[in-house]
Amino acid sequence: MNPKPLLRVLAGERVDAPPMWLMRQAGRYLPEYRALRAEKGGFLELVSDSEAAAEVTLQPIRRFGFDGAILFSDILVVPHALGQDLWFEAGEGPRLAPRLVDHALESLTAAPERLDPVYGTVSRVAAALSPQVTFLGFAGSPWTNATYMVAGQGSRDQSETRRMAYGDPAAFQAIIDAIVAMTIDYLAKQIEAGVEAVQLFDSWAGSLSPSQFERWVIAPNAAIVAGLRARCPQARIIGFPKGAGGKLAAYARETGVDAIGLDETVDPAWAHRELPAGMPVQGNLDPLALIAGGDELRTAATRVVDALRDRPHIFNLGHGIQQDTPIAHVEQLIAIVRGTPAA
Repeated sequence: MNPKPLLRVLAGERVDAPPMWLMRQAGRYLPEYRALRAEKGGFLELVSDSEAAAEVTLQPIRRFGFDGAILFSDILVVPHALGQDLWFEAGEGPRLAPRLVDHALESLTAAPERLDPVYGTVSRVAAALSPQVTFLGFAGSPWTNATYMVAGQGSRDQSETRRMAYGDPAAFQAIIDAIVAMTIDYLAKQIEAGVEAVQLFDSWAGSLSPSQFERWVIAPNAAIVAGLRARCPQARIIGFPKGAGGKLAAYARETGVDAIGLDETVDPAWAHRELPAGMPVQGNLDPLALIAGGDELRTAATRVVDALRDRPHIFNLGHGIQQDTPIAHVEQLIAIVRGTPAA
């Protein structure tokens, strides 16, 4: 039997206490992360320093003993490798230039060597993890990365990118195709360096109409899954199309992913009924319930576990952990899910 419960679930096995990890588990809610970031400088400096990024990846494993370690990096390293400049504005988030709403994709010069520090991080973490912990890599899905590439930053409704997808679908398809090709290579090299499963984050999938969802979410992710499996047949792939709602079932059937991540708005009982029988699911506690703690946290976490008890389930949040999350509440959650006394 595989000693890694998270990999067993991704292979379709149901286990009594679901394995768990938390999106953004390596990050700002941890005092050890804040100390290292203060020493190293900005976020991108941390991501680009393989030794520091490996340390950040391992910090929550040492503190909490999660079943999965998620690579510390950022989805926008792929646009960076495609030739855009990337930086982070204090208090405002990432910026990319030139914006592809104003410039042609052909004006970019790809720089895949910008991804080399990530592979260095993977190698360091893989050598340090215990035999029970699954190492997860990730990438941004094409639609979400394209929204940043086109607009140069995040936006509330992705209006500029949606307009481009309707107004010049050929040019937008070229952007999507470039992201697909780079992402296949990027994830394959993560796997070759030591990750054991990967997650595709489509943070802005919920902004699209059904037909656009089919074209810009389902089709590109299916292409990544097929291309990655051609290079790495053993790859286990989690798809996380945040905000997909009723389109989740089509995503699950048509992309070929091994497991579906549920955001916090999805009723887990509905997901159990509507998703393909036996398909592993991941999620989906509201991150704000984790901040609340106490009885509210216990009720919310137990509801997720109970609703998904009869299918393979990885316990996670419905989105990333918030920076003001108390450490004690994370410890409480672990005890609830694992059925052990709280520390």
